[in-house]
Amino acid sequence: MILSKSIDFLLENAGDVIKYRLHKEILKDLNKVEEENLLEKVFQTPYYKLVESYVKPNGYIGSGMHSWSNWRGMVLHETPLQDGEAAARLLSNYAIPKNKQIIINFIAALRNDEILKEEFSYISPEIARFRDRYLGINSGYSISLLNYTCQALLGYGDDDEVRAFTETSYNAFESVLHISALSDITKTRANSGKKYNYPYIEQDMYFPCQYHLETLAHTTTWRNDKHIETIANAINHLCEIMEDDNLLHVKIGNKYYAPCWAYVRPFKVFTNEVATEVALRKTLTHLAMVGGDKIDVVCQSADVVKTALEKDGVLRVKFDTPYHKKCFKQNMSIPSPYSEISLETSHKSDIQIWCDLTFWAVQFLHILNRGL
Repeated sequence: MILSKSIDFLLENAGDVIKYRLHKEILKDLNKVEEENLLEKVFQTPYYKLVESYVKPNGYIGSGMHSWSNWRGMVLHETPLQDGEAAARLLSNYAIPKNKQIIINFIAALRNDEILKEEFSYISPEIARFRDRYLGINSGYSISLLNYTCQALLGYGDDDEVRAFTETSYNAFESVLHISALSDITKTRANSGKKYNYPYIEQDMYFPCQYHLETLAHTTTWRNDKHIETIANAINHLCEIMEDDNLLHVKIGNKYYAPCWAYVRPFKVFTNEVATEVALRKTLTHLAMVGGDKIDVVCQSADVVKTALEKDGVLRVKFDTPYHKKCFKQNMSIPSPYSEISLETSHKSDIQIWCDLTFWAVQFLHILNRGL
């Protein structure tokens, strides 16, 4: 079996986070004491300790969410993990249990408008973002969209507080089935120069983005056979009708914003060549979580992964130049919305890179084998 070689490689070479998730999610061979012992090792990793140091008395972690790291010469984030969204993503990536106090308190803060108002008042742009926090939630632009997705990533997406956004996320994908091209729903700015003459949609228009997909991937209340079939059909249709050079903005009031990675281009098949696609592996994982083998690009990617693992069970990527390798490693260094998921705390050696890639391959194929 291909995965047995991959698992043996990870058990021998991977760091504590991968071993914890491998035993807990894939092998499912831990008793309560063993799980707590492995989790304690995760708590001692440098990035987790850094996130822990950013916890505030009110439960919020860091400063802002998908926010500025610098503002008019003032350093707002000492490290990227001081951003609230990045902190939530790391906790999710590390599979920190939802009943741990750091997550319980963070969720409480994310659901408290007074705390959020305080947290988004430290610079003037954040005050405006919080005031308009619900505008654009259907189309991929709002603080609330980030907030609800973070709650889903942390294991609380099926609660009543998030359920309406889960329905929004479903509707965003379902809406794609009613168009034959992006131009069916876009408008073009009138009386503007070439630089600003880009297509846009109104703020209430449904259109899927990364945050909608992540929310669906980490929730269950929307799932039934019909809905899963609809989502899979929508994703396959999206890949058929979207163009690689599509662009999109969202009109919020009288301003135009780039949405949070709206899916205006077709999803790509995994390749073990150097790829420039944003968060390719992470996206494929989430696609597998919502539609499994009903999604064409997922099945095609699974075939590539299986072939790549045939020799020794280790997934590797070919680097054309040292610069490509540097960019690849940087893309896995900190959990951002547009980075790959990384569970190794360092990538100084190729083995550490292969561990992250191989765990992804094992997880991806495990999900397709109905391991969700």
